[in-house]
Amino acid sequence: MSATPNATLLSILEHYQPARLLCVSQSRVPAVEVFCADHPETQLVTSNQVPLPAELANQRYDLAIIADQLEHLPQRVGVELLAGLRNLSASRLALLVDLSQTLDWQENDFFALALQRHASFTQNDSINDRSLALYTYDLADYKQVPDWLNNKYWANPEMFDKYWW
Repeated sequence: MSATPNATLLSILEHYQPARLLCVSQSRVPAVEVFCADHPETQLVTSNQVPLPAELANQRYDLAIIADQLEHLPQRVGVELLAGLRNLSASRLALLVDLSQTLDWQENDFFALALQRHASFTQNDSINDRSLALYTYDLADYKQVPDWLNNKYWANPEMFDKYWW
């Protein structure tokens, strides 16, 4: 069985178990509906407005899911949405986007926002071909700790806490 966007989103939701969940989407996201049905204690906040209303933008969320949005927005507005959520509202993001339907977005634009490609999905049928990409961001692991950032490379670590200069 191949992974589907909803199954992958559901596994992300199950992994993080968010108490407060923000879903920004033009359409329904079945994975969010299934997760919230199984976890009634989760507080779900939904919006299809971008930019977000002030009462939603000024809150903290454990996870923000953005789906079916960037395909309908100018790139600048999309960058403001993603960067605002990442910097101010949520420590974790999951973004589902159809790159073939966006005008200006390139994969490097998501990397520039510290998002990582989590998965890719293709759907081929007689009507249309869709290519969805799932990007994620987690503040706890978005950047690898460099090797030099440890006490092995400090100047005279054996002298620390012995003398005051």
